[in-house]
Amino acid sequence: MNVANQMQEPTNPLADLINDEIYELLYSRDLINEKSVRDYLIRKSFKELRARKLSASDAIDELRKEYPYLQFDTIRKIVYQISNKSS
Repeated sequence: MNVANQMQEPTNPLADLINDEIYELLYSRDLINEKSVRDYLIRKSFKELRARKLSASDAIDELRKEYPYLQFDTIRKIVYQISNKSS
């Protein structure tokens, strides 16, 4: 596989939710909201870090290493974001 193909074929960050084929189809049709995927991955990582007994503050600091372009408060808002699901 050459570099051009790697750029066009995204890896599936939602593999625990949907299979690669569906992800690639949605991605190819520009139906994937990359910010929402990023936020989902941040929340998932935060839960995993907390399960390892890291304090919330330390877990957010760890996430900042992965996402240095995000402020501490931004990550805090993402991980504590209340779902806007209403009836």
